[in-house]
Amino acid sequence: MNSKYDIIIVGGGAAGFFAAINIVENNPKTKVCILERGQEVLTKVRISGGGRCNVTHACFVPNDLVKFYPRGEKELRGPFHQFCSGDTIDWFEKHGVELKIEDDGRMFPVSNSSQTIIDCFLAATKKLGIDVLTGQSVQSIFKSEDYWKVETNHETFACKKIIMTTGSNPKIWEMLQNLGHSVVEPVPSLFTFNIKDARIKDLMGLSAVASVKVKNSKLEASGPLLITHWGMSGPGILRLSAWGARELADKKYQFAIVVNWLNDKTFEETATILRELKLEHSKKAVSKKSPFDLPNRLWESIVLASQIDAESKWADLTKNQLTNLTNQLTNADFQVNGKSTFKEEFVTAGGIDLKEINFKTMESKVLPSLYFAGEIVNIDAITGGFNFQNAWTSGFIVANSVLEN
Repeated sequence: MNSKYDIIIVGGGAAGFFAAINIVENNPKTKVCILERGQEVLTKVRISGGGRCNVTHACFVPNDLVKFYPRGEKELRGPFHQFCSGDTIDWFEKHGVELKIEDDGRMFPVSNSSQTIIDCFLAATKKLGIDVLTGQSVQSIFKSEDYWKVETNHETFACKKIIMTTGSNPKIWEMLQNLGHSVVEPVPSLFTFNIKDARIKDLMGLSAVASVKVKNSKLEASGPLLITHWGMSGPGILRLSAWGARELADKKYQFAIVVNWLNDKTFEETATILRELKLEHSKKAVSKKSPFDLPNRLWESIVLASQIDAESKWADLTKNQLTNLTNQLTNADFQVNGKSTFKEEFVTAGGIDLKEINFKTMESKVLPSLYFAGEIVNIDAITGGFNFQNAWTSGFIVANSVLEN
């Protein structure tokens, strides 16, 4: 059986649905079909943000927004001027979904449920007559003079234009490589660090705003650092993992980090504060209460690691012990031995080489009438709604450009 469409979208995720809906809303006569290999569509939308769907981020200036993308910063500047987070909010509002901003800038549906987004998309595709076909695993893509032929495990499709929104699917990348595209080898991004260290043992759940540097590297980041069962996580660590995705993969996830638990205080500033504390609190026990903005149990662990007894008073501290304490607070070395995936939201760095895409249209420079949207290309972001914003923006641009040509 041969099914003919104007446009076929391969991949039933966020970018694919957004592109499909925008195409048919702009031109209701266009015959569009979404092919999804799984039995369910929008699975990443469902699990995102702990099942609440972190739709976008309340950063409304394109030149600021691009800074959250370790890969794609330069390329997304133009696209974000066409469709940015403010446009996302408007779009969803027009489609009956109201969003709210949380304290950290992340935006969610007011309903607090990703199902709201899924229902919105499914209702729109149904209303617009967009065919959503599941269980269709693409086996081959072939380009003739004036149309594309797409073979799945069930049937053969023909279309004038094809949009690839398959995320990090190695099989599709390989097909596109056979058609002449280059793929940047995928490596994990957004992961947590495995660290076994007496100083953080039994402190899981505690967090502090810290800065972290990777030794012998330019990589550094700051933000909340969370101590977990297996090591360290939290926004600061995840940011570091995203920016360092390639470099840390090259190191095979064996490297040392230096943690400054006081974030922006230098060694010298900290040494001065500790000398003052020694004078002011001479009779008080050092380990009992943290004089810094640190959880008391973490402070206690840092004090013990500085070779200071639990009973020691501030007055008793030797010059050596003060130096040790200053070091443990501002220059603590930890050995990282492996990584763990962050939640189910597996993000990869890698994909179609950005040089082979026209970012005004999201069309392939290698194969005319082939378009891309979402994470199939070598773009990824830190956590906070940015990966979805890339899906909406690229989906919107694709929708406009397939209709223009």
